[in-house]
Amino acid sequence: MGKSFKTFLKHTAKDFHNQSVNPPVVRASTIIFKSMNDIRKTQSKAQKNPIGGHYDYGRQGTSTTYILQKILTKLEESYHVFTTPTGFGAVFLAIFSVTRPGDEIIAADPVYSPTRLLTEKFLKEFNIKTTFYDPHDLKTLEKSINKKTKLIFVENPGSNSFDFQDLGKILSIAKKYKILTAIDNTWGTPYFLKPIKLGFDMAIVSATKYYSGHSDVMGGSLAVNKKVFPKVKAADRISGLRLGPDDAYLITRGLRTLDVRLDRHRENAKKVAEFLSKYKNIQLLYPYKKNSHNFRMWKKYYSGASGLMGLKIKCKNINLVRKFVNSLKLFGYGYSWGGFESLALHQEYRETGNRKYMKLSKNEHLVRLHIGLEDPNDLITDLKKALKYIK
Repeated sequence: MGKSFKTFLKHTAKDFHNQSVNPPVVRASTIIFKSMNDIRKTQSKAQKNPIGGHYDYGRQGTSTTYILQKILTKLEESYHVFTTPTGFGAVFLAIFSVTRPGDEIIAADPVYSPTRLLTEKFLKEFNIKTTFYDPHDLKTLEKSINKKTKLIFVENPGSNSFDFQDLGKILSIAKKYKILTAIDNTWGTPYFLKPIKLGFDMAIVSATKYYSGHSDVMGGSLAVNKKVFPKVKAADRISGLRLGPDDAYLITRGLRTLDVRLDRHRENAKKVAEFLSKYKNIQLLYPYKKNSHNFRMWKKYYSGASGLMGLKIKCKNINLVRKFVNSLKLFGYGYSWGGFESLALHQEYRETGNRKYMKLSKNEHLVRLHIGLEDPNDLITDLKKALKYIK
């Protein structure tokens, strides 16, 4: 990258032609040319350089989406980054690109619930089988491998349960059996973890969350290495999964402050975690406790932690847990995360899905918190008042 991550984000993609700090929004369905010769020249350039931004039709992109792809490719330290209209679109593109009927996938048990629905239910109808492994016992991963296995799909940390896995060991297993790998890196982003550099073939980030940072845009990114690029490029051309230029502009603008926001999310979350760690009936699902497996795996691979955490609460009465969540005044209630505001969500079966390896006792309940950019002391005061219901 040359410059530091922070400096690069502030100085990249300035538009001196239009004299604007951020590149303009270019919308186009028809891309107009001066002659048929110009069309053919552009098509020839696209064949020779498929990542060069040479488009002959708006569905392929515009200069606005191309600039975002270039920025993200630098951040990811990847061969290329494909952009999609949602984060889940990037999950779909990764799987759609490299699997065919008769193939098998091995996925982490705590994947995002729509990812589980896609792999466990929908792909089964296309004769693509998925097996799920225990994130804390990678023998369950290796034992599931056979000649049909084409992809190992990781989400780290695990959705809702925040399991941190030994990524290096997973990559060693994949290399041993010559299996492709993909990881959902939305929690860490390339600011804290660069999966392609680590050895993954594909890395997904929901741009809806920290990239955007303002809870008002949807998008996804799929970073790839050179090996899988041809397959993903072919699938990308026919999938129709295209990020619009207006959303691409907003994501580019959000990236300018990605480091500033993530640094603040991390510091705020650390203070909130320190406060919550004093409650004996709460187990923090966050890399905070230094002698824990999760902390060791986080420290081994990540340079920082984001603002999303889980609470495993021991309480005999589920209604009191609901009362705790509903009593919060500074936390909004809603899905997604990664914006400037704090959020709380009581995790029930609708959110956790049909998990094989997540063991919750009758009196254990999950609550997810996204720690936003507010004053952490105000958030702690708010939590303290609400926690009286589950003492």
